[in-house]
Amino acid sequence: MIVGNGGMESACGWCKDRWGLSWQITPRVLTDALTAGGAEAKRAFEAMMTMKKTMKKIDLAAIEAVRRG
Repeated sequence: MIVGNGGMESACGWCKDRWGLSWQITPRVLTDALTAGGAEAKRAFEAMMTMKKTMKKIDLAAIEAVRRG
């Protein structure tokens, strides 16, 4: 566990481990949506950018919803 052993959370899935190395945890549903391309990728990207401004964690339910249209 990166954060549980002395690390720190940051915005949009980013965190630092206890040694100060940065990591981004990217959920599979987000990666799949972005690599799908087209309108689905655009909706997923826009949803993710909204999350970046308002919360630290990526809302998986919201990403799944925009994937469906």
